[in-house]
Amino acid sequence: QVQLVESGGGLVQPGESLRLSCAASGILFSFYPMGWYRQIPGEQRELVAGINRSGSTTYVDSVKGRFTISRDNAKKTLYLQMNNLKPEDTAVYYCNSLAGPFAWGQGTQVTVSS
Repeated sequence: QVQLVESGGGLVQPGESLRLSCAASGILFSFYPMGWYRQIPGEQRELVAGINRSGSTTYVDSVKGRFTISRDNAKKTLYLQMNNLKPEDTAVYYCNSLAGPFAWGQGTQVTVSS
């Protein structure tokens, strides 16, 4: 059974940083391109960062230069380092495969507010 467990969210002030983690189980993690998504209530889920099997990364324009996605295949864990956070980054963050989603985890709430 595939399980994706996100953690690391919280309440921070603008300009601060957070590091999100996503622990995967039940899949051959290294085989899959992975991504971080976020969702604001009432809006569609948005892909913000992706990383393929070889480590190449892509980002939505709004987070370029501030967010860094990485993966540790040995630990089956996906990371998202978020720096210089802005109020518009407030959302629930999820991880999932880019090759067709597995069941979504519960996500981790990120709130950026002064």
